Amino acid sequence: MKTILKLFGGLILGGLIGMFIGGLIVILFTDTTWSEYIQKYYSINVSEGLAVFLVAIGSLIVSLLIIIPIHELGHLICGLLNGYKFVSFRIFNWTFIKIDGKIRIKKFAIAGTGGQCLLTPPDLPLEKIPTGWYNFGGVLANIILLLITIPFFFLDLNPFLTEALAIFAMTDAIMLLMNGIPMQAGGIGNDGYNIKLLKKNILSKQGIVNQLRANALIQNGTRPKDMPDELFSNPKEIDYKNALEVSIPLMYASRLIDNFEYEEAKREFESLYSHKDEIMPLYVKEIACELAFLYLRTGNIEKAETLLDKDLRKYIEIYRKTMSSKERIIVAISLYLDKDEAKAREIYENFLSRKEQYLLQGEVKSDLALIQDMLKN
Repeated sequence: MKTILKLFGGLILGGLIGMFIGGLIVILFTDTTWSEYIQKYYSINVSEGLAVFLVAIGSLIVSLLIIIPIHELGHLICGLLNGYKFVSFRIFNWTFIKIDGKIRIKKFAIAGTGGQCLLTPPDLPLEKIPTGWYNFGGVLANIILLLITIPFFFLDLNPFLTEALAIFAMTDAIMLLMNGIPMQAGGIGNDGYNIKLLKKNILSKQGIVNQLRANALIQNGTRPKDMPDELFSNPKEIDYKNALEVSIPLMYASRLIDNFEYEEAKREFESLYSHKDEIMPLYVKEIACELAFLYLRTGNIEKAETLLDKDLRKYIEIYRKTMSSKERIIVAISLYLDKDEAKAREIYENFLSRKEQYLLQGEVKSDLALIQDMLKN
């Protein structure tokens, strides 16, 4: 109910903002004054008012459905022009992924994002790998889209069409500013922030380059333990508020799990978790998940129970359909916490039957091996 109320409230607010934006555009490009514009709302009947409201809502939805893919397309084109290679292209929950030279479609989602374009950096020394245009591509696409839209305001269009066009232009402008002005949200840097950061921070650049290369391998079915050693390092000093730097020890610790080095992995994840107040929330959730698994696997049941509170269990349940690691953790909970081997095997069999549905097949192979090891002991 709370979600429905939030959605309904958001639609109403969006409609009101749309009517305001529409009025602003009409006033800027016509002889209409604010008082005349407002008076028109008083003079229209209920059906006309409803039509204006519905057009505002519909325009906002359609705008997002158009602008988000174009933004990601900008990243794709600029990346390819700078020597990057295609890996995956996600719009909302739908992902176009290249596996064994063929494009396939799978479902995958990341909280807080409407799309994502992932490419593999060119095979160059770290300092020579270009990152600016790859990150700027989405903003550039928004700029071009806005420039294409503006001339239509000088045409004598239907009032509803003008309203829809105004909302489209403003939505594009807002996305342009939200991605172009350097900022962070929930610890995640936007395109502008990444451009600025990667210019001066070589460790951040190492983090994003290693992530992109590892992602390409894992989507094609390579387990972390089988990836090149140079993708995994463990720097002694990092800025824990910098998500790109944190990704480096996080990748290192995750690989230890794939190598069945549980005690060392536990020490690394404990070290990361001790900085939870600095690390971005999404990474904290992932660290807590893996630490809970390691506590269960090494007999620290009480510590595992402390971590596996209602909030973390809900997070695990939400993402079990898109992240195979969550199925591994649920099996561990059933085995070591609930002492229910039959349930653990049922979860494993169900996961096994759905393994091809997951996007990250290298992760799937790793999690299956880790589950099989649990079930045989």
